Order: sequence, then structure tokens, then C-alpha cells
Amino acid sequence: VADDPFRADGRYSPGAGADLKVGIGSNLTLSGSINPDFGQVEVDPAVVNLSDVETFFPEKRPFFIEGSSIFDFGHGGGRNYWGFNWGEPQFFYSRRIGRPPGGTVPKGDNSDSSFADVPGGAHILGAVKLTGKAGSSWNVGILSAATERETARIDTSGIRFDKEVEPLAYYGVFRAQKEFPEGRQGLGFISTVAARSFRDPSLRDDVNSRALTLGSDGWTFLDHEKKWVLTGWVGLTRNSGSPARITDLQENSLHYFQRPDGLHVHVDSLATSLTGWGARLYLNKQKGDWFSNSALGILAPRFDVDDIGFQFRSGVINMHAGAGHDWNKPGRVFRFVELLGAVFRNYDWDGDVTWTGVFHEGSVLFLNYYSINWDVAYNPSTLNDRLTRGGPLALNPPGYQADVSLGSDSRKTWVVGLSAGTYQSAGGTNWYTGPNVLWRPAPSVSLSVQPNYSWNSNPRQYIDTFTDSLATATYGHRYVFGDLRQTQVSAAIRLDWTFTPRLSLQLYAQPLISAVSYRAFKELARPRSFDFNVYGRDVGNISRDSTGRYHVQASGSSSDTLSFKDPASNLRSLRGNAVLRWEFSPGSAIYLVWTQTRSDDEISGDFQFGHAVNRLLSAHADNIFLVKVTYWWNP
Repeated sequence: VADDPFRADGRYSPGAGADLKVGIGSNLTLSGSINPDFGQVEVDPAVVNLSDVETFFPEKRPFFIEGSSIFDFGHGGGRNYWGFNWGEPQFFYSRRIGRPPGGTVPKGDNSDSSFADVPGGAHILGAVKLTGKAGSSWNVGILSAATERETARIDTSGIRFDKEVEPLAYYGVFRAQKEFPEGRQGLGFISTVAARSFRDPSLRDDVNSRALTLGSDGWTFLDHEKKWVLTGWVGLTRNSGSPARITDLQENSLHYFQRPDGLHVHVDSLATSLTGWGARLYLNKQKGDWFSNSALGILAPRFDVDDIGFQFRSGVINMHAGAGHDWNKPGRVFRFVELLGAVFRNYDWDGDVTWTGVFHEGSVLFLNYYSINWDVAYNPSTLNDRLTRGGPLALNPPGYQADVSLGSDSRKTWVVGLSAGTYQSAGGTNWYTGPNVLWRPAPSVSLSVQPNYSWNSNPRQYIDTFTDSLATATYGHRYVFGDLRQTQVSAAIRLDWTFTPRLSLQLYAQPLISAVSYRAFKELARPRSFDFNVYGRDVGNISRDSTGRYHVQASGSSSDTLSFKDPASNLRSLRGNAVLRWEFSPGSAIYLVWTQTRSDDEISGDFQFGHAVNRLLSAHADNIFLVKVTYWWNP
């Protein structure tokens, strides 16, 4: 923004960090880090998220990646863990450490004259990690980290002040897992804690004061040949905070306790804690030509690992049963064939079916090492407890999906593939396609290019909820939706070049252009349906003013006018980085890193590729330069 006093002159933000790794005996490693964020050398891809679910990004900071497998929870013994509309809770999600501040930033009377300089993440003061094997059969992992208190600088009509947006915080994780003789059984435990110290009392309403989790997992083989294995986990969670904070937790997208037609959950505005449980059990047959995979998972409505973990939703009962067959002996045409099928179903906590269907998947590897993979699924009509985002149940119309991918011989100099797929229903249509090309002109050089094109049509994209006592059919609220059209083009480009065994270069770039337009704004007509009343056609009238805001008189009276800004958007992004690595001594290296990000957006839903590219190339660029030195000392 041109008038932003915090951006007008640009700024230079130096940083530094240090890592230390020490071997304790022959089986344990102690790692320490100051400012672990400093070591991240690869940026996250840009995404356009129109759902109510947080985007999951993998960890990329070396300190948290090394030895991280010990913190994996819930999987052991089995080879495959299928999940159909099941998001496996992750008890420890290391990217929560150093996360973006959770506090709200106040706005002045005129938000157009209010600006804020908010830290992109909480600065990690330090972190310590102990991983390895204790004794003969226990794998252990212990991690402790502290993040700094963060404040935002705010300018409202020329008046500047500071506001605490993230408290001083401590994060701790303990993990232990034991394998019994021959790996026939396993038993594990995990515990996490997040604790915070507040200077500004108002921040307690935005961030948990404390969060605790406790879980146990394990497996056992059911026969001598290890064909059948039973794997499972069970966990407890507890989040504590002010009544306002716990109320927000109950009403967020994980829980939606405010649903007016919910029978077994309700919002307790006086609660100062939220305690829940979850469990998952798998039964797999994983040896022989025939295999099977079945599971039952339950996440109670108050189960919530999201403070230091990652979770998609709660209040769900999920199950599936599947089986398949492998043909491993090469024949006249095929080198390998796999066919499988499954049935699946989800219930909410009231017993309503929220997703169900049948699924088929196949994989073929030809004698020339070309491959084809496909899947198809059919979903009958079910109820939807998330469409209205805390409102009443709606209907999922029946639909189907189909995906296919083709690939050439991955051993060759040129490797070419193509992926395409679609989802079709009255509730939306999605198409995507994308080739991928890998070129290896020499053993030390590889270049991959993966462009992608997608088109999405959704006649029920959520806009907002408005209170209106006249909307008696929908419990005194109007749930507003729009007919969405989205066109998106993106690509992932990567170059790996090893000049010598000690000198290498990595380049990565990810451009993205996404245009989203809306039309036919409407409201849900009645619960448990897919019926909508379109404004200006079925009910009321709608107009758009010169500032881009829509005004709706849902019942035709000016006394019940609803107002919302034009949700159309046109986002362009380019993110990339270059990493030069020189190993100046065995185990010791210097990294030179350059990261650049640039973005541009407009309130326009028109997809114009040339215009978007020109705007993106002329957009302001943010550059980060980093030097990292690692030194291996073995006294």
C-alpha cells in the first residue's frame, strides 16, 4: 500500500542463528539451536484457500526435520494407512513453533487510514532436542522450545502505538516407543505441552493459556507369518484459557458447536477449558497377493490438538473397509498390476451420515516401465455439517470423481507424465490437468517442470452469515452463498546441479495466477436441503455500489439490508529460491541462499494471463539473503 508508513521506505532486517549437535554415547544425539527459523532455505508455495480448513505446509527447517520421524504417532507395524475423508490428527506439528502471531490487531474508526506492522512469526529464542535410542529397545525424542513475546506496531490516522500480539511461549514434546522382540509388538507414548505468559490481559481472549495432549499407540501382529497386523492409537487433549478464548474454540471450524440443529453439542460461554478424546484402529492384511485394509476412527467433538498439532475437524466417526490384489510376476504385457476397492462412511456426533461412497483404484506398470494409475469414486447424497460454517445441516448432492495419471520410464534421460481429473456433482464441478517433465542431461543435472491448470465451479461457495429475525426457516440467520468460478494456472520448476561432489546448486520457482469470480448470490432456503433462494430472482433485490460492496434487501425491505464486499479476487504470486552449497570439509558446509517473493492482487474475477504476468513481473519483490555455515567436529 502506497500510504503505508511501515512499508514506504522499505527496510533491512538482518538475522542470525546457530545450531549445535553433540553425540551422547553411541545412540543419543543432543541438538540445540538459536533462531532455528534462520535455517529455512525453501519457501512455501502460494495457495488460494477458499475452504474453512487450514492449509497444511510441511516442515522445512533443518533443525526440526532431522530426527523428526521419532515424533510420528499412530503408525507402526502396518505398511498402509488408508483414510477416506479422514484427516489423521498430528499430535505434534513443529510449524506451530514460531507460528504467526495469534492476537488481533485493532482498527481505527476508518480502517483505510489504519496500518499495522505485524511480525510474520514468533521469533524462536532457542530449542533443544534429544533423539535416539535409550537402552536396547526404547526410541525416545524430547524437544523443548521457547518463542519470544511479539508486538505489532500500529498507525491509526498518524497515531502510533504498540500492541502485544503473541505472548512469551514454551513448547515441549516427549515421545517414547518400544519394539518388542522381532518387532511383533510395539508400544508408544506421546505428550505435548504449550504454556504462555501474557503481558497484555486482552491477549488471553485470542490465544490459549495452556494446551496439553497425551496419547498412546501400538501394534501387534496376529499371526506367526506377520500377515495380519492390528494398529491403533488413543489420545486425550485439554485446552485452557479465558471464557472468551474457549468460546472461540468451540465456534471455530474444528468444532462448530453453535450449530442451531446440533443435538449433542452446544456452546458453553463460561467454560475455561475444552477436553476431548480420539482414537483410531486399523486392521491390515499386508502379505500375499491379496491384501485388505480396514479402519475405524473416532474424534469426539471436544478433541483438539491444534495448538501444537494439526487437525482438520472433530466430532466425526469414520470407517472404511477395503481389499485388493497384486500381480507381481511379469507377463507378456505387464510387469506389475494392482487393483483395489473400498467402501467408506462418515457420521457426525448426532448420527447423521455426512459422507459415504465406493472407491476403486488401479495401477499398472508395463514391461517398458511406462505406467498408468487411475481411481474412480461415487458418493451418494448425504448431509453436510460444514457448508453453512456453524449453521444448520445442508445437503450434499450425489457426485463422482475420476483421476488418471500416465508416466514414462523413470530411468531415462527424459521422463514425461500427465495427470488429469474431475469431480462432478450438482454441488460443484472441478477439472484439473497438468503435464510433468523431468530432464536429466547428465548424472549431475536434473531439471523438472510441472505446470498445472485447474477450473472450479461451485454454486454454493460460502460468503457470510447474517442475523435476521425474519429468516425463521433457517433459525434466525441468513447463510449467504455465491456461484463461484475459479481459473488457476501454476507451475513448479526445479533445477538441481552438482558441479563437483562438494559444490552444488538448487533453484526452485513457483508462479501462480488465480482468478475467482462470483455471481448469483443466494441464501440457503431450508435446512437439510440443497435449495437456495437467489437474490433478485427468488427473493428480495441486490445492488452493487461504486466501492464494490453488495447490498441485499432479502425480504424487500430496507430495514433488513445485508451488506458484504465483492469477494472476487485475482491473485498472482511468484516465489523462488536459490541455494549454493559448498562442502569445504567432510561434514562441514557453507550455504548461500537467496529467496525472493513477489505478489499482486486485484478485486477482479477476470482471468487475463498476459495482464497477470505483466502485473506480477512489475510487482514489488521481497528478498532474503542467508548464509549458513555447518561445521562437523569429531574430537
